[in-house]
Amino acid sequence: MIKQAIIKTLYRITHGVLTVFAMLPLPIIHAFGAAFGWLAYLFASKHKRILNKNIALYHPVQDKKMLLNHNIAETGKAFFETFPIWLRSHASVLSLVKNCTGWQHVETALAAGKGIIFLTPHLGCFEITSLYYGAQHPMTVLYRAPRQRWLLPLIEAGRQRGKVMLAPANGAGVKLLLQALKRGEAIGMLPDQAPFEGEGEWVPFFGKPAYTMTLASKLAQKTGAQVLMAFGERLPYGGGYHIHIAPIAAGGIDTPALMNAEIERTIVQKPAQYLWSYDRYKARHQALPPDYFG
Repeated sequence: MIKQAIIKTLYRITHGVLTVFAMLPLPIIHAFGAAFGWLAYLFASKHKRILNKNIALYHPVQDKKMLLNHNIAETGKAFFETFPIWLRSHASVLSLVKNCTGWQHVETALAAGKGIIFLTPHLGCFEITSLYYGAQHPMTVLYRAPRQRWLLPLIEAGRQRGKVMLAPANGAGVKLLLQALKRGEAIGMLPDQAPFEGEGEWVPFFGKPAYTMTLASKLAQKTGAQVLMAFGERLPYGGGYHIHIAPIAAGGIDTPALMNAEIERTIVQKPAQYLWSYDRYKARHQALPPDYFG
């Protein structure tokens, strides 16, 4: 009982402080984020090591130092902008979207009636794309619970708004994804998140083997859903976001290797806004049951 009371108190205090911070203008929040990004780079040795190692693999850009400097600030912005997106009103969050390119692909996919699989890499603001789509149409988003369990109510409240429903990353969650696709609705997932052991395959990602999810490929093959790549470009000086949506040709993610190639092509559009500090090349544990597809 005492432990639960402490957790509830901690949540209330944290929620209150973050809510106040979330109401600041986005340019100020991004400025704090950029400063935080540099502090994390200078004083968090593991973060710095992973960031440098991953950016070194990105061959399309010759000036790695410039890319690194830009990415340090963008990484901090990505962390701090989460709070206004989760804690502001839904209408206020949607007002941050200044443009959307490719919405016609959504309309075409909806008309086909086989559902939509949105793949949203860790590029730009990956929290805002589902909220933007979910303001108009139902969407089921796969998510993994945080290690700090007391944060779960905050995350669920921030992501599950409009017509967005969350599905846990387990067998029950996969069933929810399949059901949504069978209804002709959309689902969303982070295709570059390291899956648990047994959920992926080792395939190249920027030339280095990365343990990559097989779920997206299986769902696409099983349902015939249209696969769309989407990301929220972070506009300069806290100017909001530009959502980009692009179709992937039939068979384009039939294998994890093909899916990684599509993710790479998306990252090339805004490499400074990719979350290079994420340990993409690690292996995860606690695999889903082998028969979760029935």
